Amino acid sequence: MIEKAGRSCPIRYQYGAAKIAKAPATPCDVLYVVGGLYGNPYALDAIEALAAQETGVVRICFNGDFNWFNKSADGFLAINQRVLKHDCILGNVEAELGEALDVADCGCAYPEDVDQGVVDRSNFIHTELKRTAQQQPELLARLLEKPFFARYSVSGLNVAVVHGDGDSLAGWRFDPVHLSRSDEAPWRVSLFDKAQVNVFASSHTCSAAFHPEPLPGGRTGLISNNGAAGMPSAPGSLDGLFTRISASALSEQIPEQVREQSRVLQATQIDGLWIEQVRVQFDQAKWQQHFLSEWPEGSAAHTSYFKRISQGI
Repeated sequence: MIEKAGRSCPIRYQYGAAKIAKAPATPCDVLYVVGGLYGNPYALDAIEALAAQETGVVRICFNGDFNWFNKSADGFLAINQRVLKHDCILGNVEAELGEALDVADCGCAYPEDVDQGVVDRSNFIHTELKRTAQQQPELLARLLEKPFFARYSVSGLNVAVVHGDGDSLAGWRFDPVHLSRSDEAPWRVSLFDKAQVNVFASSHTCSAAFHPEPLPGGRTGLISNNGAAGMPSAPGSLDGLFTRISASALSEQIPEQVREQSRVLQATQIDGLWIEQVRVQFDQAKWQQHFLSEWPEGSAAHTSYFKRISQGI
């Protein structure tokens, strides 16, 4: 492990893409992949309301870091009880909740170019959350039983749901900066073959990316990093994002909600299936008031996140 807390990447996080191919594929007609809810109950309200209007077999998979700002006992209980009614995998936030309180490490494995102040504040936020989680041992035990990745078959399209990247729970190589690097293309191509999937859906890095990857034989794979569902991830707005996969576009399923596709930030088709990054539009005033009640001005989370929450990216 790297020694600096917050930049560490535990060995247990390194699963390798080949293990994804061995996971059973859960079938569905519509898949919502929701990364980085960050304890935002209003974003969760919006996502569940949209999913309720879909037809066919609909599954919501929360791919980690659904906890973060919800440090109160009631907030932690409410978010996790709701998430556990759906599918979920662990993010580094959840995976580290069982560690000792005197170990201040959020497990983010931040790159070296991230300011140390950001790292230190993240470790403090996580310690506060961890203290709350460990006061609810039965709920924490249920969380820690969850896997590091999941596999779905959406109308025959094979999808890997991960938190970080194709090899590691806390990997950063699905970050937009890495996805722009041509020298990493051979590694990315190998992931699709090893995992035996057409699509990777991730989050972790908190920066959204929608990356088609040319594959051998004229095929195309896709990496959809939704950034964060519970914080601004769509440029020019305060909306979060999630990844939606279905045989039908959102505009076909729920036309009155799409408003001429304004809900969809990016979209493409692979083997006839739609992969879309959909805006999470929720009550911003209530969310900001709720956030400030937990993390007032001067607190670690306020310093790191409130500008983004209130002004966007």
